[in-house]
Amino acid sequence: MYKIMIVEDEEKIRSIVMDTLEKWQYEVVVITKFDQVLLAFEKEQPHLVLLDINLPVFDGYYWCQQIRSISKVPIIFLSSRNQNMDIIMAINMGGDDFVQKPFDLSVLAAKVNALLRRNYDYQDESDLQLFHRGLVLYLNNSTVQYKAQTEQLTRNELVILQLLMRQIGKIVSRDELMQTLWNDEQFIDDNTLTVNVNRLRRKIAAIGLDDFIVTRKGMGYLIE
Repeated sequence: MYKIMIVEDEEKIRSIVMDTLEKWQYEVVVITKFDQVLLAFEKEQPHLVLLDINLPVFDGYYWCQQIRSISKVPIIFLSSRNQNMDIIMAINMGGDDFVQKPFDLSVLAAKVNALLRRNYDYQDESDLQLFHRGLVLYLNNSTVQYKAQTEQLTRNELVILQLLMRQIGKIVSRDELMQTLWNDEQFIDDNTLTVNVNRLRRKIAAIGLDDFIVTRKGMGYLIE
């Protein structure tokens, strides 16, 4: 199921759009803390964002730039602004489409469907990205990026980081990691996992993010 994130400060519009998208069987996340849009994006990892331009604290252009710094997820601007310059600016900031208020809900749904189909129908899970604390894990090419820095990961490092990032805040046991990596952990030296985790930590630190993976002694590892 695709997840849509709505960043809209008008409650009535928010509610109507959410109801419409849920009828299309989308999972919908509504943002109400308009100073924490990027944090919510990283936590929820939506497949598409509906973004108003006129927002409290920072406007939609700002949040589009923030999202674009870590993701290529489709973004549709929603706005009552109707000048050509507004549309041009929205697209130049990284938006994929612009829908003017008031809008026909069927038209909005059609645009959402088209963008999702264009971006995901011919992709599988290997093309997805995972995000947390500004770090992006690209599953399709086994790379990790933080701001402008990138590191290439080995197969084992990719498996470890993917498993941890899919369970943010949860301790993943060493046994679970070893079972995932090597299927039958009884034939693998326990130190082999430690070597792989430490090497992964060094790569993440090298691109500017320290203490990303936390050790819980006797329990396993987690990303907080």
